[in-house]
Amino acid sequence: MADLLTDDEIARKAPDGWEREGDEIVKTYEFDDYLKGVEFVTRVGEVAEEQFHHPEIRVGYKEVEIRLTSHEEGGITEKDVRLAGLFDDEV
Repeated sequence: MADLLTDDEIARKAPDGWEREGDEIVKTYEFDDYLKGVEFVTRVGEVAEEQFHHPEIRVGYKEVEIRLTSHEEGGITEKDVRLAGLFDDEV
């Protein structure tokens, strides 16, 4: 089981553009069209599966919202901030 991050650790470690909302970190990615967002979601899904840590994903017309939390631990852990950085690398 991973340790929960403190508020200060979350603020310091979360990649740029990721915001804390309760027990999650959240980012909305903007795309030129729907299919580019769907392609991004496919890449994110592959990364999440490799890491065995799965986000909540909402696909809109020109945007994709991703939410990360460690459900078993009840909040934000190092796994979440690491995965957020990996997702940013997929843009």
